Order: sequence, then structure tokens, then C-alpha cells
Amino acid sequence: MSILNTLVERARKGAKVIVLPEGQDARVVAAANKAVDEKVVTKAIVLGSEAEIAEACAKAGVTERKFECVDYLNSPLYNDFVAEFTEMRKAKGMTPEKAAKTMQSRIYFGAMMCRRGLADGLVAGSIASTADMLRAAFHCIGTAPGMKIASSTFVMDLKTPAGDDVLLFADCGVNPNPDANQLVDIALATSNTYRALLGKTPKVAFLSFSTKGSADHEILNKVKEAAAMMQQKIADEKLDILCDGELQADAALVPSVAAAKAPGSPVAGAANVLIFPDLNAGNIGYKLVQRLAHADAYGPVLQGLAKPLNDLSRGCNSDDIFGQIVITVCQT
Repeated sequence: MSILNTLVERARKGAKVIVLPEGQDARVVAAANKAVDEKVVTKAIVLGSEAEIAEACAKAGVTERKFECVDYLNSPLYNDFVAEFTEMRKAKGMTPEKAAKTMQSRIYFGAMMCRRGLADGLVAGSIASTADMLRAAFHCIGTAPGMKIASSTFVMDLKTPAGDDVLLFADCGVNPNPDANQLVDIALATSNTYRALLGKTPKVAFLSFSTKGSADHEILNKVKEAAAMMQQKIADEKLDILCDGELQADAALVPSVAAAKAPGSPVAGAANVLIFPDLNAGNIGYKLVQRLAHADAYGPVLQGLAKPLNDLSRGCNSDDIFGQIVITVCQT
């Protein structure tokens, strides 16, 4: 069974509200209707003017709207959000005039709805850029307690040598060259995402071209340091996470290789969370697995934020958007 089917069942057990800011997009209104039909949300809120949403529905063939429409520029919330955003960012030089202009962005408006608790999560990016999404997330939501950075993960749906059906790859979309402390934040956030989605113990591998000291180079130092810091944090806080590093990918994923290269490893070749040393490796890695192993890749899933806000590829279809809605509900 596809991981998405499993996540749909998990999402149906919640009672969550998701906001979709890009109501001018036919793919978005189709996904919003499907989310309500499939009962993965209690409410889908789509932002846009009546003219925008009517045109999008006509293009999508949506004849009966199951979602709630909010004309954000004419909403009574608009002035409230302008005032609140001004106060939130005044130390950064925010003025009411600047805030009013910022709140004309439907992404910022949706993020403020999440901040206020009017929505549990947000899905956008079919039109907006990832940079737009991240700015709105950082400015309106901020990071979760204990997290200094946000990051991203891809949910890879495939069969592993150890018998798992899902791997999480991180960071594949946000932090170009994280240091050791940031790698720990990425690992913790991805562990939280794994548990939220799968309900099982995360087994984290910090990846490199070396396994347990088999190579020596300065670029390995941050991976070794991050793995040691993560293990100490797990011990100090008694976290239900298994972790090892530095590990080559085969030692992380193949039990027989792990037995030879890393005997006694707590991950033992059965890692389900792979932490890449930088964005080059992470982005290349997930695309190779997606294209050559024909794995389904869901993401990027943003993580480490106080509320889940998730990005889309601008080449996505309505089913991709539905999948991100499901993942976002599970993250809550």
C-alpha cells in the first residue's frame, strides 16, 4: 500500500483546518474539494476573490464548492493582521504602511491565519516561490521551541534492503551548508516528522563518504560532531530515537554491510531518516532515487516551524497538492 494511503487514514483521525492561499489556481481548488470529500480535513479555506475562485473552479471542473472561500483583501481580518504584523516586526523597522503592503500577499495572510489559530496548517507554492514561502513562515510563524532553524525533508516511498517502505531525506531544499549544530536541528526536526507521519521510532543516519573513521578529511568533521551531539542529546533527554554516524549510505541502509563496516551500530543498516551533509548531496540524492529507483517523492515538507507550512513544486498537479495537504494534517 502506498504511504499516501496510510497517511490519508492517519489524517482522517484528526480534525484539522488547512488554508490554501492560491485560490486563483485550478489545481488548488480541485485539491481543496478532494481534501474535504476524502475527509482528511474538517475545513479547507481557499484564499482569493470571488472572480478568481470562480474562474479557477470553471477550469478545474468544480461545480460544487466543498471548501470555504475567503476574499483576503476584503476580509475584516486584513486590518487586524496589518496591526498585529506591525507590532510583531516593529523592532525590524516595520511600519503600518509596509505591513499593509505585506499583508496583500496571500501567503502572508494565510500564514497569519495559522499564527492566530484560524488554520492548523498551510499549503502553497503552486504559484509562489519557495523563497516567498520561507519568508512568510519565518516572519509570521517562526521556529518551534528548541529549534534554531527550519529545514525540509522529502518522504521517499520505496522498499529498502532492511524492509522499510519509507525513508525521509533531509535537508534537500532549504539549508545550503549547515554546520554541526544545524545538522542536529535538521535531524531532530526530521525525527519529529517521521514519528508524526509513521508513528514509529526514527533511526537516524548522518551520511558521509566515510563510515566510523574509515576516511579522514576536514569536511567529515561536522558530520562526526553532529552525530556525537545528537547521541548526547538523545541520552540527556531520553529521546526515543536511534542514531549513528558518520555512515556511508550502504552502511546506513543495508544490514549486511552495516555488520561488516559498523558492527554494533544502533542503526544496524536499517536507517529510516537520512541526514545529508549539505544541500548539494541531499538534493542530488533524492532526485537520483526518485528518477532511477522510481520512488515516489513527497515534498519538500517544511519542518522545524511552530506551525506546519508546506511548499509545492510549481509543476505540481492537484493530486500532488492533495498529498501535501494530507502530510500537513499529519504534521499537526
